[in-house]
Amino acid sequence: MTTRSATAKRPAIPRTVWALGFVSLFMDLSSELIHALLPIYLVSTMGMSVAALGVLEGAAEATAMIVKVFSGAISDWLGRRKGLLLLGYGLAALTKPLFPLATTPTVVVTARLLDRVGKGIRGAPRDALVADVAPPDIRGACFGLRQSMDTIGAFLGPMLAIVLMWGFADQIRWVLWFAAVPAFVAVGLIVFGIRESDREQSRRPFRSPLHWRALREFSSHYWFVVIVGATFTLARFSEAFLVLRAQQAGLEVAWIPTVMVVMAFAYSLSAWPVGVLSDRVDRRVLLAMGMVLLIAADLLLGMGRSKLSMFVGVAAWGLHMGFTQGILAAMVSETSPPTLRGTAFGVFNLISGVAMLLASSIAGVVWARFGASTTFVVGAALVVVPLCLCAYAPRPTASRN
Repeated sequence: MTTRSATAKRPAIPRTVWALGFVSLFMDLSSELIHALLPIYLVSTMGMSVAALGVLEGAAEATAMIVKVFSGAISDWLGRRKGLLLLGYGLAALTKPLFPLATTPTVVVTARLLDRVGKGIRGAPRDALVADVAPPDIRGACFGLRQSMDTIGAFLGPMLAIVLMWGFADQIRWVLWFAAVPAFVAVGLIVFGIRESDREQSRRPFRSPLHWRALREFSSHYWFVVIVGATFTLARFSEAFLVLRAQQAGLEVAWIPTVMVVMAFAYSLSAWPVGVLSDRVDRRVLLAMGMVLLIAADLLLGMGRSKLSMFVGVAAWGLHMGFTQGILAAMVSETSPPTLRGTAFGVFNLISGVAMLLASSIAGVVWARFGASTTFVVGAALVVVPLCLCAYAPRPTASRN
């Protein structure tokens, strides 16, 4: 009876979480409009090799994740999150015009890396702000909502890319100009829609997040989550390889963004419901289910021979992200000290960033030497390691239940 009463009185999702969700939606719409076309733009238009693309994508995502460790530590030191959010989203918005203006791969690479620096600056403070304002018994739902709105933007971006590619007769440069508009809308929402947590924020002496004494404040449960996240990231490379796989399957250039549409649609449909469910059931089970979905996606993409199997594999890839990304964030949150949450997310992303750099770089080399099928099959085999580790992941905390 008590459990039913508590469930009926579950608190509402805070306004700040909704605002962060819309910020994520608009920025991801902008980013994914570009990302849906960027692999083709670089490989087919500018002549970059697939191996070089793998290194670029790995370096881009690793840059974002590594920068997060410092932005998280700074936000813990300041006790405030909004300023870093504005800096990170603002930098990303300023890079958008560089993509259509580029005349060489070097300019595109520079814009891509600067865009990811902006993502790194905002990532850990954003996640820490969600953790700050989210009531403990709906924390999974709050992370899931923000992630779901993020992926709605990721769904709308490629959809807009398809429409614009038809409207501008496959002229990618003209299409890329439109990415700047939603990016600056996101910045405006931060200025007028985001509030700091009402919780008292004490200013802490600044310490490097890599200082041994700072690292020792984290529990063994937290470090186990970091290990699971890192080994899992090693098994999943950049989504740019899904775009290249679609081109290999014979899709016309104007329709290639449908790959990102299908992936983002599956992701957005699953992220919030899975987040809500994770507040009620063992998160380890849902995380393991996400890893099984990634194995299925890799096998379909690697061994399938039809466009249908390719799209089913892409959908499974999106579902695996919905089952894993928000849950990993919630697990980091509940296994880290409240005063060091920003640093905790930063360290988690630092280690995952190194893993992503390795994963995408290796995937590019394997693709170039052995082909697309081998790349995805190897990825499926690597997922077995974190899947086994899930059985030993920390149990949910008593306070969450």
